[in-house]
Amino acid sequence: MKLYYSPGACSLAPHIALREAERSFELARVDLHTHRLANGDDYCLVNPKGRVPALQLDGPGSDILTEAQVVLQYIADLVPEKALIPPAGTFARYHMMELLSFIATEIHKQFTPLFRPETPAPVQERQRGKIGASLLLLQDRLVDRPFLAGETFTVADCYLYVMLRWCDRFGMDVQEWPNLDYFLHRVAERPSVQGALAAEGLTSTRMRRSA
Repeated sequence: MKLYYSPGACSLAPHIALREAERSFELARVDLHTHRLANGDDYCLVNPKGRVPALQLDGPGSDILTEAQVVLQYIADLVPEKALIPPAGTFARYHMMELLSFIATEIHKQFTPLFRPETPAPVQERQRGKIGASLLLLQDRLVDRPFLAGETFTVADCYLYVMLRWCDRFGMDVQEWPNLDYFLHRVAERPSVQGALAAEGLTSTRMRRSA
């Protein structure tokens, strides 16, 4: 498999998931401004959307999967024994899909205007408020559990971890939500996360805060 990524982008979530799954994969870095790969090839020929992640699958045809929440489910289903997602057809699976959809639409998508320098300050502040309201719901969810689904680390935690990393970039202090702050540092200590951060040339949240 080959994961097309940009350092620190939402593609970091499936990158972490692939390491949790202990799957063999290649990394292909994408410049999201030029839509070029490191070798100069046009990334839009791989993914016409021009966004990451894209996961090129093994086998005949080498299909491409896109959209973080879909790629995460696919990776998790490759290794059911690792319980990165509940089995298909169970209510636990539907609840996991709820979580992934919530993170994708109510948190991930709400960051989009913040990545655009031309976005007016009042709009940026409104977006921070929307994101904060969604994070508050997850703060409450983590009041009695270490991970979003309970005691087990899942692909939803991969996704939330990346979103919490983005908060620091846009002036949102995760310490305002203590349960999320504990979650952020706990997940940052996982070998899969440390490995993904190192491979993408990133610094862990804990290291960045103590610097």
